[in-house]
Amino acid sequence: MQHKKIGLNTICTHVGEVRDEQFKGAISPLYMSSSYAFEDVDVKRYPRYFNTPNQEALCKKIAALEHTEAGLIFGSGMAAITTTLMAFLRAGDHIVLQQVLYGGTYNLVVEEFEKFGIEYSFTEGWQAEDFEKEIRSNTKVIYIETPSNPLLTITDLDAISKLAKKHNLVSMIDNTFASPVNQNPIDFGIDVVIHSATKYMGGHSDILAGAVASSEENIHRIFGLAKNFGGSLSDYTVWLLERSLKTMGLRVKAQNINAQHMAEYLEGNEAVTKVYYPGLKSHPEHELAKAQMKGFGGMLSFELHEDYDANQFQKELQLIKSSMSLAGVESTVLSPTKTSHSLLSAEERAKQGIADGLIRFSVGIEEPEDLIADIEQALKKVRSGNIVATS
Repeated sequence: MQHKKIGLNTICTHVGEVRDEQFKGAISPLYMSSSYAFEDVDVKRYPRYFNTPNQEALCKKIAALEHTEAGLIFGSGMAAITTTLMAFLRAGDHIVLQQVLYGGTYNLVVEEFEKFGIEYSFTEGWQAEDFEKEIRSNTKVIYIETPSNPLLTITDLDAISKLAKKHNLVSMIDNTFASPVNQNPIDFGIDVVIHSATKYMGGHSDILAGAVASSEENIHRIFGLAKNFGGSLSDYTVWLLERSLKTMGLRVKAQNINAQHMAEYLEGNEAVTKVYYPGLKSHPEHELAKAQMKGFGGMLSFELHEDYDANQFQKELQLIKSSMSLAGVESTVLSPTKTSHSLLSAEERAKQGIADGLIRFSVGIEEPEDLIADIEQALKKVRSGNIVATS
């Protein structure tokens, strides 16, 4: 099957499925075995080697979605990030990372890299020149995230790709917020694409997984470390993730539409002082986002006016859930300072522009009118004094 000549939803539905040759079932059968024959077989299969029937098939689907030669799946997004970074870095090497990053990635770097003798620099901004200023003679990797978590900044994929090639560096991206539906960094020359598959790939808040997509050569290198780190995924979760990916195109496109609607509503609400969403014309990188994204995504962030207590507002929401993760079909909100970026100090968050009252909003597939009604009633309660605001 020629993946590039078929549509997104066709890839989601059909590529990488395990054919049920025995009973001719319409979906992939699940192979739960943790032990396979080693005599007279073409492949010696073992779960930790990422090559059970379900693992192998899912990797093909993820590679097809990201327009790459190969893929690997992991037990979590952080397992994917850690294994991939460590596969390309060793003692004495240096990495340049984008300033605004997922808190878990930031914490991995600042807490662990020095133990391995790996040097690192965070950029002051997210323009190509910000990265170039930090490149040293021992730099090996450039790592970006776009749209970023939680401020939805947009980094120029083409510019970063060219910069990496100019200095013979490996370029990596966390593509979680965009998903393969909205953005394919490989098409812009980025070398390695990483996902928390827990998010849009899973899409139902019931799966923990990670994914990496790249060239056969790069994936082979990552696999060499992955089999030793042991971050493989159980076949039942693999099967659930393959099932979830079948509807990813439909889900994400619906979330794109809803997020645009909600961003425009919030931008016009007097209780809101700032909205971060690349689909808004007021977003500083709106035109860049249009050039490299097929949709603006289901994620946005906003800040309430000081008259409204952000924490109490979230508690008063009845339909929108206050929840730790993101990208499910249900709409959720959280405070980055208490969750995704809680490991950063107050000074580090301030440097990144993450205000204490910032609210990250993962927009689901509900009707926007219902989401707006929920926000309106929560704002009214917090503003009217019907409840006692708490910090």
